[in-house]
Amino acid sequence: MINNERNPSLVRLDVFLGEWRVEASIPLLQFTPIDGRCEFEWALDGQFLLQRTEVSHPDAPDSLAIISLGTDEDSFIQHYYDARGVVRVYGMSFRENVLTLLRDSPDFSPLLFSQRFTAVFSEDGSTIEGKWEISHDGSSWEDDFHLRYVKVS
Repeated sequence: MINNERNPSLVRLDVFLGEWRVEASIPLLQFTPIDGRCEFEWALDGQFLLQRTEVSHPDAPDSLAIISLGTDEDSFIQHYYDARGVVRVYGMSFRENVLTLLRDSPDFSPLLFSQRFTAVFSEDGSTIEGKWEISHDGSSWEDDFHLRYVKVS
């Protein structure tokens, strides 16, 4: 018998559902404005959250992420894939309208650098402001690029 009971911790991620406009500011691309779209939807009876992102700039890859529960009810795991063939796994938390992603150990690919993403939802849930940071030594962090999500529907 299959147990389809959904863990209540997943309900916190409902705020992501829908379509978002994405705006990126990337120093490596001379801060050329990059626009895109992102969609979040539940899959497999609401057990996994899918994130599909398409961007307008040829040097910024389209991506797919699958978010699942982590090792405890307060954590999640994001499995990330992109059009370059990159595969990564991030630890994820979402508390009090703050999203964090962290990759600081090897997974399916060598760890050439550590990454973290921190983003804050607006009070009304219509925007997400965040930035990616990078560390080459595991302790000092520098800005990598900024992202802004604006809810469309």
